[in-house]
Amino acid sequence: MNAMFRHLIRGVSTAALIASFTTGLVQAADAPGTRIGVRGEITEVNADELKVHTNGGDNVVIKLTNDTKVRAVTLANIEDIKPGSYIGSAAIPQEDGSLKALEVHVFPPELAGSGDGHRPFDLVKGSSMTNGSVGDLVVSNGRVLTVNYKGGQQKILVPEDVPIVNLMPGDRGLLKAGVKIVTFVTQSADGTLTAQSISAGKDGVTPPM
Repeated sequence: MNAMFRHLIRGVSTAALIASFTTGLVQAADAPGTRIGVRGEITEVNADELKVHTNGGDNVVIKLTNDTKVRAVTLANIEDIKPGSYIGSAAIPQEDGSLKALEVHVFPPELAGSGDGHRPFDLVKGSSMTNGSVGDLVVSNGRVLTVNYKGGQQKILVPEDVPIVNLMPGDRGLLKAGVKIVTFVTQSADGTLTAQSISAGKDGVTPPM
């Protein structure tokens, strides 16, 4: 593993990651082929690669392929979420067994089923990611979502200050210098990073996931 990634991995355990959304690395790289989440700002776009300044302070080059998926991240609000909406939410556990959202992203109908389930997530220490269909939405009682997925259910409290965004199909026209992104990449044996998917903020939005 190269020195840059040793530096990034150490950054995952810092208090800055635990306290905020501003980390460059979402998942640690352990071996070639590992899926890595990188967040930051595009600094340069070429035909087959992006240059990105990560929120952790590093500059990386990320290759693009014909299979790289691009999605647009736009602002949303709690009223955009209805019973039956398909959402994802990074969250942390509460004492009563429910979850408190760190962010919520709403999928369009054509992306329903994406990442269905409940699993650990590295946004902050102890966080999880839940993707599923909204069963109940109680706005008058603390903005609580009931999220159903195959094999389970979670209740998620969405505080007033938690960012809510739409995750929409997009294209490479979104990829411009200055755009904030979250991208999942794979690292080859020679250290090359290749984007599998990119969530790009539209109209100045910073992807919170």
